[in-house]
Amino acid sequence: MYFLDYKELIKNLVISDLKTKYSSSVLGFAWSMLNPLMMMLVLYFVFSNVFKMTQEHFELYLLIGLTGWRFFAIGTTSAMSSIVGKASLVTKIRIPREILTLSVILSALVSSLLEFLVLIPLLVIFGVTPTFTILLFPVLHILYFFIIYGVSLALASLYVYYRDINQIWEVLIQIGFFLSPIVYPLTLIPGKYQFYYMLNPITRLIEMYRNVLINGKVPGLVDFGIVIIFGIVLFILGSWLFGKLSPRFAEEI
Repeated sequence: MYFLDYKELIKNLVISDLKTKYSSSVLGFAWSMLNPLMMMLVLYFVFSNVFKMTQEHFELYLLIGLTGWRFFAIGTTSAMSSIVGKASLVTKIRIPREILTLSVILSALVSSLLEFLVLIPLLVIFGVTPTFTILLFPVLHILYFFIIYGVSLALASLYVYYRDINQIWEVLIQIGFFLSPIVYPLTLIPGKYQFYYMLNPITRLIEMYRNVLINGKVPGLVDFGIVIIFGIVLFILGSWLFGKLSPRFAEEI
């Protein structure tokens, strides 16, 4: 891959993004974990009386869902401005523009991995003994990365031309949050809608995370197959759209 020729630049961009994200904050990275923890507490008190009897380890169920969703929401939202926000690199330096979007997603990946790492001790605290299935977590996260990167390439390229897309995406993120099983169990979805609901790769990934981290179950081949297919399709479509629109980035910025 030609990206390897720019690995030092990518590394510097990722480090710069992480420093910008955490250096100005008093608590630094701690906010990354405090945010989902506080949200979990709020949602737990709101929904525990409704779902606690039907969902074991509801607090972990919520926390894994929130942490997984944050990777998608923060990654795509941040990457949307990856081209516009680094206009000088686009207009003055000849580099593959995809690098700018890639570096933002890699930064989000690092933050997400650290959040999940902090989550591991919480599993034990709440009475869950991790099994060998936890070794599948990196595989799931890599698949998730390609889905997010593909979506981000499309968003970053469209944002150069249509600045209102950030408002549209913000609404879609809110809708997606409630269309994914983050604050409620899958059992609440009527059987006749289950097939369509499970076509959402984010839904499958979040459930796969819960299976390998909480339930000690290996996700099925169908789950892996659908997620892989979506990852490939979204990556190809995002790359195609980015390549189609990128020649005029410098002019539009």
